[in-house]
Amino acid sequence: MADTVLVTGGTGFVAGWCIVELLRRGYTVRTTLRGASKENRVRAAIANAGIDRSGAGSPDLTFFQADLTRDDGWETAIAGCDYVLHVASPLGGGPNDNKDSFIAPAREGTLRVLKAAVNANVKRVVMTSAAAAARPPLDSKQTSNETVWSDPNDPQFDAYRKSKILAERAAWDFMTREGGKTEFTTILPGAVFGPVLSTDSLGSVKIIQGLLQGQPKALPRIGFWIVDVRDLAELHIRAMSAPAAAGERFIAAGEFMWMQDIANTLRAQLASVAVKVPTRRLPNLFVKLLLPFLPNVKGLAPLLGRQFPLTSEKARRVLSFTPRAAATTIVECAQSL
Repeated sequence: MADTVLVTGGTGFVAGWCIVELLRRGYTVRTTLRGASKENRVRAAIANAGIDRSGAGSPDLTFFQADLTRDDGWETAIAGCDYVLHVASPLGGGPNDNKDSFIAPAREGTLRVLKAAVNANVKRVVMTSAAAAARPPLDSKQTSNETVWSDPNDPQFDAYRKSKILAERAAWDFMTREGGKTEFTTILPGAVFGPVLSTDSLGSVKIIQGLLQGQPKALPRIGFWIVDVRDLAELHIRAMSAPAAAGERFIAAGEFMWMQDIANTLRAQLASVAVKVPTRRLPNLFVKLLLPFLPNVKGLAPLLGRQFPLTSEKARRVLSFTPRAAATTIVECAQSL
């Protein structure tokens, strides 16, 4: 009998690909939605990856209504599951001055999921955190790795990244105290790009979408450690099933690319599709003045001109993580848009 896996936040970019890859491997999949009306959109999204579960009676894919801000629904969704992939989280891009809109759902929602998983005797929970949760102070010259715990009060972090840091910390504290036999693992991805299954929840992909639309008009010197969403989904499943992954954190990132490199790649490989992609560089002084008006990248202001050191060696060694070329990820992301 196939193991049953709950993926939280089924409309999300990463969650959608986790559902696809689990179904391809023969797992029975459950997913949570904040509203039942979104079920058909999730079925249509996974069909875009070649997985047809369009019928409401599909036995290997079922939906449950549960919200990170409420207790209702989580015990029912998790009861009988072997594993949980806790992927759902509030998305970046909201007003930075309203930090509670990110932090409370991320932290308290994570604890709701973990409590239900422990009560249901789930074998293992894999939680999606963020590479920012393992980032030292920017001037420390220290490499980001899994032994580093970010300071949530460090001014380099916006509300979204602070919420991920606090949620992961709360999760580890809870599982250490009350996890019982349920194992716990966290995945810390860099900037997630790759083919989209729907436009419901684009996350980091809004950066690529903006470039294709000619925004911003000139490019700030900001860069990203990139991970392909398909490689990230694969890593979640390996972290779920590999004995050596229990109790561990794993950074998921491939190559680093500046926005200028991303723009050049899009123009070189997509020709007429990328005619609006900007080519001009924006001097750092002007970037500092304009970033408050660039919603897709303003949260990255502290990283202006910086390529901070980061390693995903642990994921490569323990889980055979083999990220594809960043240029491939960027181009296929743009093609899907």
